[in-house]
Amino acid sequence: MGETGYLTARYPGRERNAKPMVVLGHMDVVQADPKDWTRDPFTPVVEGGYVFGRGSLDNKAGVSMVVATLMKLKREKWVPRHDVVLVLTGDEETRMATTRAAAEAFKNAALVLNADAGGGALADDGKPIAYGLQAAEKVYGDWHLTITDPGGHSSRPGPRNAIASLAAAIVRVAAYRFPPEQNEITRASLAGTAVGTPGPLGAAMKAFAANPNDTAAADVISADPRYVGQVRTTCVPTMFNGGHAPNALPQRAMANVNCRIFPGTPRATIEKKLVELVADPTITVALFDNGTIEAGASPLDPKVMAAVKAVTASRAPGVPVLPLQEAGATDSMHFRARGIPSFGVGGVFMKPGEIFAHGLNERVPVATFDPGIAWWEGLLKALG
Repeated sequence: MGETGYLTARYPGRERNAKPMVVLGHMDVVQADPKDWTRDPFTPVVEGGYVFGRGSLDNKAGVSMVVATLMKLKREKWVPRHDVVLVLTGDEETRMATTRAAAEAFKNAALVLNADAGGGALADDGKPIAYGLQAAEKVYGDWHLTITDPGGHSSRPGPRNAIASLAAAIVRVAAYRFPPEQNEITRASLAGTAVGTPGPLGAAMKAFAANPNDTAAADVISADPRYVGQVRTTCVPTMFNGGHAPNALPQRAMANVNCRIFPGTPRATIEKKLVELVADPTITVALFDNGTIEAGASPLDPKVMAAVKAVTASRAPGVPVLPLQEAGATDSMHFRARGIPSFGVGGVFMKPGEIFAHGLNERVPVATFDPGIAWWEGLLKALG
């Protein structure tokens, strides 16, 4: 698949004609500039109870756990009812070409368990407080907003400036707040999270779960960075490039607007809204094809919920299992788009405030690995 590839390993089951179960993860990582990091991002460093390094959490921890678990089960001569297929993709963070190929190759799968989503949340004292089972994710979309102009000498400015016009449009886009939405997953997630969330935030979660038209409650939830992606589509400018010389009027300016779209809302609807917000016919609005796809939520499967609750009870007795809608994007989208139930059931438990995936000094707790392998062993035995 171009400069990358994906790896598969089939663990044979007793019923060879039965649909297989896919265990999914990705091997690639996002870019990292070593000069910005406290430690070399590409050399794993164990320090203070954490493994530091780019991809340590996203997704090398999950990949390591599932590989170690499958090797352990193989040594113990465990035989599943149906085939279990390990699928590790190579470009989840970029074009997802290997993900599309893998989804096509295993389009007959009965179920996908994704190690790159879901997980346990720890309180500040290190005690588990909740497990999130990912059953939906936002739809990803990058739009390029571009304006061109003849330009000229900077000493002779005219009535229009490409950078200024585009900047004004970007301000309008950034200021817009999409209307709140909810589905089966977010409704259950917010209602469950509200139980252990004190103060106005917990009250807002409870109110919005009960009434999807309560915009005031949705605004309170959106004001918290941990939950901003749970109640509405978000579109934010992430890149801006313009001009060609410091002493010349800009001939071109381009901005990237990144949207995380609530499942069920077509990208065409979001593009229409962006054009409306830009309100300038000289600025083109074009979707950039980065390999993502529109996919809805996976209906909550009672068997999966029961298995996850059982392994959670074994690892963290009394901790609730809550359905989760991912604000980001994962390989699961390509399987969900084919109608294959896909669930993020990662075995990492850590404090939400220490999650630095895609950021500086990414880390994962050393203490999560052994319980994570036991987690996957219990899950695979229950569902395999």
